[in-house]
Amino acid sequence: MDLRKLKTLIDLVSESNVSELEITEAEGKVRIVKSEGKVQQQYVAAPVAAPVAAAPAAAAAPAAELPAAAAAESGHVVKSPMVGTFYRSSSPGAKPFVDVGSEVKEGDTICIIEAMKILNEIEADKSGKITRILGENGQAVEYGQPLFVIE
Repeated sequence: MDLRKLKTLIDLVSESNVSELEITEAEGKVRIVKSEGKVQQQYVAAPVAAPVAAAPAAAAAPAAELPAAAAAESGHVVKSPMVGTFYRSSSPGAKPFVDVGSEVKEGDTICIIEAMKILNEIEADKSGKITRILGENGQAVEYGQPLFVIE
């Protein structure tokens, strides 16, 4: 997609009541999202495996707020060591590894993060009592995202 066409699409979205626009063509996919009056764009070329984002700095702000919110928590915050899908138990019908109030020892498995079809057991890096579970079962997590609070 050429830059003139991309610029035209961005202008159309910013001047209209449309909040999101996604266009797929042979050479790639473009997704334009309007938030708080600003337009964010993401362009993904078809042969590239990882998405290439060209969004303004405002898009990075929500991710930066997560660690700040965890810093306000009392106790030790266990953060995700990788990007993936968070699971509280080893299988859908199984009992969760830990619940609020569970006592854990350093090295105990507290959750699983699936990344690239590999199930990675995440261990407690401190002994104590689980006071909060910040991750949602089955939801995507980012690197450094707070998952648990241990006191």
